[in-house]
Amino acid sequence: MDACIVPLSVSLNEAVDITNQMRNIIRSFPEVKQVISQTGRPNDGTDATGFYNVELFIDIYHTKAMEHAKNRDDLINRMYRKLEKFPGVVFNFSQPIMDNVDEAVSGVKGSIAIKLFGDDLAYLDSKADSIYEIMKNIKGIDDLGVIQSLGQPELRIELNQEKMAMYGIETADCNAVIEMAIGGKAASSFFEGYKKFDIRIRFLPEYRMSEKDIGDLMIPTQTGGQIPLKEISEINNTTGPILIFRDNNTRFVALKFSVRGRDMGSAIAEAQAKVDAAIRLPKGYTIEWQGDFENQQRASRQLGFVVPISLILIFFILFVLFGNVTDAGLILLNVPFAIIGGILALHFTGTNFSISAGIGFIALFGISIQDTVILLSKFKKNLHERIHLDEAIRQGVITRIRPVLMTATMAAIGLMPAATSIGIGSETSRPLAIVVIGGLITSTVLTLFIFPIIFKGVYRFKIKKLA
Repeated sequence: MDACIVPLSVSLNEAVDITNQMRNIIRSFPEVKQVISQTGRPNDGTDATGFYNVELFIDIYHTKAMEHAKNRDDLINRMYRKLEKFPGVVFNFSQPIMDNVDEAVSGVKGSIAIKLFGDDLAYLDSKADSIYEIMKNIKGIDDLGVIQSLGQPELRIELNQEKMAMYGIETADCNAVIEMAIGGKAASSFFEGYKKFDIRIRFLPEYRMSEKDIGDLMIPTQTGGQIPLKEISEINNTTGPILIFRDNNTRFVALKFSVRGRDMGSAIAEAQAKVDAAIRLPKGYTIEWQGDFENQQRASRQLGFVVPISLILIFFILFVLFGNVTDAGLILLNVPFAIIGGILALHFTGTNFSISAGIGFIALFGISIQDTVILLSKFKKNLHERIHLDEAIRQGVITRIRPVLMTATMAAIGLMPAATSIGIGSETSRPLAIVVIGGLITSTVLTLFIFPIIFKGVYRFKIKKLA
């Protein structure tokens, strides 16, 4: 497990001290085997971040209890409650590979991101705080935090051009003195073999430690005199941006969060509705939702296209097989029987609907329709042999109950390991298996008990009409 922790604005020593405290807290959990921390960016420079970013790689004991997703979520919640005592720290619990993928998708260290685009960082930051207050009360939203852009102390020196002209001071000369005194300026180069080093000139620390010291810097004039910097400028401390994030060449401030204990679709839908109702942005400012849910939305739209096409193709094949719309329609009546079981199975197992579950419904349609085809074919054969309608249905159910039960039972037994799995990767296979097994139960029961009654009613009407 990878816990990505981002303090707002701290020094390197403070970041290391906070990291050590967090390591000690996390090691106190009996489920934790060991903790490895990384402060700042990696040595290969692949992650462009500052020393304020701390990543803790947590190795947990892989016991049977910890294989269950609910127990892992409980461990995360207990860790969060102990770690939230650190003020100004934004937490994100993820997996190492997933964390990199999420950041590549949205550009933010989080599963899902809300990006506010615009020019004024202070305005964007205030709106991000407003969205945070809305989001924190929504069920299922976890790891919520604002990726801060402001908070970096700055020394601002504003030159007064009128006073500089009065004293005969060039802007370039003034900037050169400030650069040399505070940051250092390269005066020459030093060669050591094939290596080249700059020789930099810089004031001693005692002459540049405070705002007063900077104001006493002497700036040369064109007449050969010197004027203190404070006489030709305004020097003050301000709070500026820590980092300026950009996407498509536009500034943005981001919130990040994850969804746990609830299906992502409904959580995002509720969050979007509440944010859109409460937040009004002026012209030139926009809001975008990015991250995992984009993949889910794309897949959901695809399912919304694939499911109707699948049903249409099934109806067409049935029409070709039986040669009439009535029989094809009767067989498709088994689809709602199967859907009922799949939905009930998701509800009773506490499984959220996902793309995997949606694919399970498509697979379920084919299996459930196959059972109905077996029964209807036998009913039609008995009627073709001039057997009375009631007797034809009775004999059909008796002779075909075994094939129907075998088809459903074998499919359910084959998927049972996937439906009961709790290990890594089970989040993908388990919803599909649960939907199919639950749908087969209701589909089989309703096929054997309800479908014969429906068939009898439809064909009794047809026989009377022909008579």
